[in-house]
Amino acid sequence: MDGHLERTPTSPPHVIRRVYTVAVMRFHKVDVTFAVFVGLAASLALPGLAQTNGRPARGSQLPKGFSEAGKAALSRQLSDAVGRGDAPGVVALVVGRDGVLYEAAAGKLDVAHNIVMPVNAIFSIASMTKPVTSVAIMMLLEEGKLRLDDPVSKYLAGFDNLRVITKFNEKDATYETRPAKRPMTIRHLLTHTSGIGYGFTNPIEYRLTQATKKGEWELPLLSDPGAKWNYSASTRVLGMIVEKITGMPLEDYYQQRIFKPLGMADTSYAVPADKQSRVPTQHSRMNGVLQEQPKAPIPSTPAPPFRGDGGLYSTVQDYGKFVQMMLNGGHLGSAKVLSESSVKMMGENNIGPVFVELQPDADKLRTKPFPLGAGRDKFGLGFQIASNDPEYANFRSPGSLSWAGIFNTEFWIDPVKHIGGVQMMQVLPFYDDGAIRTLRGFEELVYENLQ
Repeated sequence: MDGHLERTPTSPPHVIRRVYTVAVMRFHKVDVTFAVFVGLAASLALPGLAQTNGRPARGSQLPKGFSEAGKAALSRQLSDAVGRGDAPGVVALVVGRDGVLYEAAAGKLDVAHNIVMPVNAIFSIASMTKPVTSVAIMMLLEEGKLRLDDPVSKYLAGFDNLRVITKFNEKDATYETRPAKRPMTIRHLLTHTSGIGYGFTNPIEYRLTQATKKGEWELPLLSDPGAKWNYSASTRVLGMIVEKITGMPLEDYYQQRIFKPLGMADTSYAVPADKQSRVPTQHSRMNGVLQEQPKAPIPSTPAPPFRGDGGLYSTVQDYGKFVQMMLNGGHLGSAKVLSESSVKMMGENNIGPVFVELQPDADKLRTKPFPLGAGRDKFGLGFQIASNDPEYANFRSPGSLSWAGIFNTEFWIDPVKHIGGVQMMQVLPFYDDGAIRTLRGFEELVYENLQ
């Protein structure tokens, strides 16, 4: 597969898993390039959007939603999370393909001023910007303006003659490098296998960004493109490519092609002055206690530079529409953002025998180790793909897609049950124990009560 849109026959989940296991055993023995093993992505696909094509699978039914007792249980869980001190305030939503099944808020938007959290609160969603950028890349793929296995150097200067760090001196931040074994491609960027890292999580990148004041994408690589999964600023580079190809700032392109068609009226790189009263305060957990932080200035009008890997503000309702678009195979109502083929590709394993790896906490004020599913899950084009792990049988289905933002905003897309969930708060560090407990408690109750 070199960027062409391709459809593969649907196979029962047990067949897919059997083929996948054999393929991994073979690939561990062979030194091949990323482009080769991604060519088997169709046979390595996990159950998910790749198998549903935006329509209910044969024999499956769309969810009816929740009973009043079920909704009460979900709301009680959110309130209990606030009462335990797991979150100062939280908003959660569940959508089906045709609309909202549940939404509620608990806690405070502003603790110091005793302002109740509204359901339409506007959050800094940080890295939940990344799936939007990934969708934009797929739109350009459909238009024939790029190919997934195009080298990044075709579009941006500074990405040829890449080098990989082989030895690093923590004391003085000096290092040795060698030439990269292969070019970095757009597919590598979409899957976080580019070799780029993030300073807040990777210790080497943390030290280098401090010492050089450079962005992670401007530094030597941590690994060869395609060889390893590292959460990274790769999607920032994708944003640069979108702007280069379209000749438009990301804000304008996203508004015109994604947000306005989907009715995402509160999503932008800025929050208008008359909406800023809906933005929650941020909290940091210090010595086990949530501490409210002074409000930082928020742009009231969008101003570049815009980042493909972060910077958006949104609501659970708006992001729920984005999730619905994916559940529906690329469209929502009369708005068509992507083809079913593109949505299918985004939900397939695109990292071959590589797995999502546990990311360390180089900056402990900003993150704890993450993500859930590390060591088991795969990655598609912009989304983590849940594995079939019996330990998590009470949660999202295998093949579900997800990602999150550093302030513990989260979403998942379950194409097997035909639902999606969005939960937002503003808490650091990322993967705070209380935040994850709130997410998983809510998610488990969603599936327990879904009719």
